[in-house]
Amino acid sequence: MTTGNQWYKIENEDEVYSPSLLIYPDRIENNICKMVEMARDADRLRPHVKTHKMAEIVRMQMKHGINKFKCATISEAEMVAGCGATDILLAMQPVGPNIERFFRLKKAYRGVNFSCIVDSEQIIHQLSETGCRYDLETSLWIDINVGMNRTGITPDEEAIRIFKLADSLPKLKAEGLHVYDGHIHEKNFSLRTDICNEAWLPVGKMRNNLKTAGFSNVRVVAGGTPTFPVHASKSDVEISPGTILLWDFGYSSSFSDLNFQHAAVLFTRVVSKPAKDIICLDLGHKAVGSEMPQPRIMIPSFNDFTIIGHSEEHMVIRAAQAENIRTGDTVYAIPWHICPTVDRYDSVYVVTESRVSGKWNVAARKREITF
Repeated sequence: MTTGNQWYKIENEDEVYSPSLLIYPDRIENNICKMVEMARDADRLRPHVKTHKMAEIVRMQMKHGINKFKCATISEAEMVAGCGATDILLAMQPVGPNIERFFRLKKAYRGVNFSCIVDSEQIIHQLSETGCRYDLETSLWIDINVGMNRTGITPDEEAIRIFKLADSLPKLKAEGLHVYDGHIHEKNFSLRTDICNEAWLPVGKMRNNLKTAGFSNVRVVAGGTPTFPVHASKSDVEISPGTILLWDFGYSSSFSDLNFQHAAVLFTRVVSKPAKDIICLDLGHKAVGSEMPQPRIMIPSFNDFTIIGHSEEHMVIRAAQAENIRTGDTVYAIPWHICPTVDRYDSVYVVTESRVSGKWNVAARKREITF
């Protein structure tokens, strides 16, 4: 058994291929419990599955009373539906053939409440027309832009008009507002709270205006992981963290107020030693999320290191510890960004009591499962 700062180390290393991703269900369980505790009610949670894309982790959350989920792709929605979840929000406006795929999925799982976000009048009309052809009603969430400037519309009179349109067309129902504030990354919790609440003001005003216009039950899905504790303090908002479930080095080093446990670790080996203070790992771009600047990993057993090269299959590191490391030795690393790192793997190794005990498929990594 391993203890202390070597919680990640496994006893049966010789049975594990590298590079690979190790998953620790007991630590995921701890993160789920903490997430529910912070939300004060499991029914307020709508966790995002894009971080893990695994049915086993969806089922773990369902055991804690979580039945609403958010996803980014049709495949993720299908994976969640296959787990028996009853309420699934596609947090990506469907366009092109994905509109048809969305309705084929709804038809296959008639007992599931599938909904999606929208910010386009054109797409709203297409969803209505397709819903009429399939004879299926769809709930829509108006995607609200509060400063990220990636998707959504400003919460003003035009957004209210779009909301009313979505509720007036055949086979459509305007369910509420989707408010993702992923641009808010202030490390100081007090400042992050102020920025989040400031961005929230026009959303609250729009919601009140809709109530005045006769829409008495306007639901809101808000936030991601950094603003999760801010929105959790509200009483009438659904909250949708994602990274919380596996946690990563990027968030743990930035948000000290979010005390979650790392539950996913990269397992890699030294494949070469070009110099006494340099090691080369089999941890290239294809094995770890690489869209961020270096360092893209944290190595718990290294006091200090510098990544001096990173290519498709290799990561080259200069470190004082390298002098005592041999070719073939194992190294454990926490990824900076866990979401794209998980997406590199078809399956992950499951660690139970310090031993790899099986594998889980990253089922929704596939762009198409059935539909």
